[in-house]
Amino acid sequence: MHDRLPPLTALRAFDAAARHMSFAKAAAELNVTPAALSFQIKGLEEHLGAPLFRRLNRAVELTEAGKALAPGAADGFDALRRAWMATRRSLDARTLTVTAGPAFTAKWLAPRLFDFAQKHPDIELRFSASLRLVDFDRDDVDLAIRFGMGGDDAGVYSRVLVREWLAPMVAPHLAERLRVPADLLKLRLLDDGNLDFVRPPCDWAAWFRAMGVADPPELTPQFSQADHAIDAAETGGGAILGRISLTTKALQDGRLVIPFPTALTTRAHYRVLCPAGAEQKPQVQAFLSWLFDNVGEFAAHDRQMSFIDAGDVGT
Repeated sequence: MHDRLPPLTALRAFDAAARHMSFAKAAAELNVTPAALSFQIKGLEEHLGAPLFRRLNRAVELTEAGKALAPGAADGFDALRRAWMATRRSLDARTLTVTAGPAFTAKWLAPRLFDFAQKHPDIELRFSASLRLVDFDRDDVDLAIRFGMGGDDAGVYSRVLVREWLAPMVAPHLAERLRVPADLLKLRLLDDGNLDFVRPPCDWAAWFRAMGVADPPELTPQFSQADHAIDAAETGGGAILGRISLTTKALQDGRLVIPFPTALTTRAHYRVLCPAGAEQKPQVQAFLSWLFDNVGEFAAHDRQMSFIDAGDVGT
């Protein structure tokens, strides 16, 4: 044995075979024949001076040497992939990949993207509607918009985009029937089911307590996607405790109205995140500037409302 590293192609073949525990599946991943992959691994074993796999009748398994090598090989190729992606992103001044939740994308971002495209025709904008946690080192993403209570944003650029509030919203023809807050109990109360994690609770029961309505609401139809609940409210399916971040366009267009201008505030908010320093990239700067110019429209709705902290209404 010696310290000279083996060929990268042989290590890559080993890494794929160790992950799949199959020469055939590893060969398919690398787009080579099983015979070629087996030849590369055999050369790696000769370089090491010890077998890495036990060849069984219809399977393979790692030897002790293979088990020792597999984690380091996986970490090494992962580090290479991250470095390669980071280098590509650092050199790319045209492409901008943004991820945001499906509801925020559908109800706020998507209706406004044509405006950004017109103002920045030189930027190729790509969107990923997803709620999963973002790993900027691993994922091919430049900027994330995320909703939550906030957390440990150490090592990344983080800035609050929208502070959330919620108020009852209904289709205009339903608003005509409502004189006092208790009248809402005569309607079907819709629940988007996406604020269950917020503490203290910011739900229909909390809003009715804030308004002094003693009768608790009955069980409400619950939607797994907030935008689906909003769509149901727009078509007259009931009243929704609407989040301003997702309903601004519907309110502007008159598809929804706020019959009682009292809103619950919550510590949950949207924030934008990107790797530290990436906020200086020209395409990221352009998108952030456009983004914060557009969220200024929330102020017009804020001025029409009175606010009660959800933490002040008890349970």
